[in-house]
Order: sequence, then C-alpha cells, then structure tokens
Amino acid sequence: MKATEGTSYTNSYFAQRYNGSYNVGMIRGAYHFALPNGAGGSAQADYFVGHGGGWSRDGRTLPGALDIEYNPYGATCYGLSQASMRSWISAFLNRYHALTGRWAVIYTTTDWWTTCTGN
Repeated sequence: MKATEGTSYTNSYFAQRYNGSYNVGMIRGAYHFALPNGAGGSAQADYFVGHGGGWSRDGRTLPGALDIEYNPYGATCYGLSQASMRSWISAFLNRYHALTGRWAVIYTTTDWWTTCTGN
C-alpha cells in the first residue's frame, strides 16, 4: 500500500488499509513513491519510516518498497544525472536499512533503471 510520496504526502487511507489487512490475517507491505528532485534519499527514507513504512519482526509485515519510476510531474529522470540518481537511491536504501535493519525492495522497470541509473 502506498504510504508516502516525497516528504510532504501521506496517504490518508494508509493506516486503515495497512492495519485492516493485517487484522484479517493478510501479509502487508508499504511503499514510498520517490521524488528524487525534491529532498534527499535519506530524508525521504526518514519520512517513509516515520509515516508507516517501517518493518516489524511479526512474520506478516514485508520490508518497505521504494517505488522509483519515470517522473509523472516533469523531467524524465527528475533532472538528475545517472550518477546522482544512483547516489540518491543508495542514500535512501542505506538510511532505510539503518532505521529498520532490513533492505527496502526497489520497484521499477528495466527501461527506467537503464535510462536513469545506467544500470
């Protein structure tokens, strides 16, 4: 379920859906929609974890996911170079790991990854 986007958006239905699925016995997971042209990767990881994107050792909560794809609001790769994009992603992943003890999953397409990170 989408939890956050950037460092200013939280899904108003997130808690209801996230906790509701858990309460009926489903495995649950949260994702963060990245806006790499905004705040840094570490700041967005902090925001994500602080607004529902954490992980718990309960056997029914997946580690968080980083949804990073073509920019729906403008420049294809958010105006970042491939090296800058790789640095942004690394900062997000490393901070998420430091906060939760788990690595976030990356959700993207092969085309975006090739174009925006250079593989």
